[in-house]
Amino acid sequence: MTRRPPLEGTPLLLRAMRFAAEHHRDHRRKGTIAAPYINHPIAVAEQLARAGLHEDIELLAAALLHDLVEDAGVTRAELEREFGPRVAAIVLEVTDDTALRSTERKRIVVETIAGKSREARLVKLSDLVANVADVVQHPPHWSRERTETYLDWAEAVVDRLRGVNGELERAFDEGLARARRQAARG
Repeated sequence: MTRRPPLEGTPLLLRAMRFAAEHHRDHRRKGTIAAPYINHPIAVAEQLARAGLHEDIELLAAALLHDLVEDAGVTRAELEREFGPRVAAIVLEVTDDTALRSTERKRIVVETIAGKSREARLVKLSDLVANVADVVQHPPHWSRERTETYLDWAEAVVDRLRGVNGELERAFDEGLARARRQAARG
């Protein structure tokens, strides 16, 4: 972890937020309110900061940028040029191969997540906390079966992340329980 005085990393973090906002400008979240997509990576970064990782500015920047390769076609070279090799590496570790079918991508995540860097595991865990919270707060227009399948997959991934951050794991478990209760009600 790169330690910097609190204000020293702020320009990097704000650049990452602006970069993510520009590239997600036309994207919306799945769900009842179709929120601007940028709210999601901000939530992922904010959760990491609240979970005691506020000094790792590059981790927080990677959280802000974590969906850009998959969703906006941003390249490794662009990420490295703008944010450095560590941020780019974290983002690429949590990036799925969009050439594969969704079911194959999800299987690969379950099989490989435990072997990723601690930083990548933290971003993935925070991502899943945010996604499950959205399933509860702003449910996507999914069938009950699709919701349950997603929750089962997210739980399988988090089970392989156990031990990386207790606070985020507890938040996931609480959110998962709420999402399962909501899904059961239909």
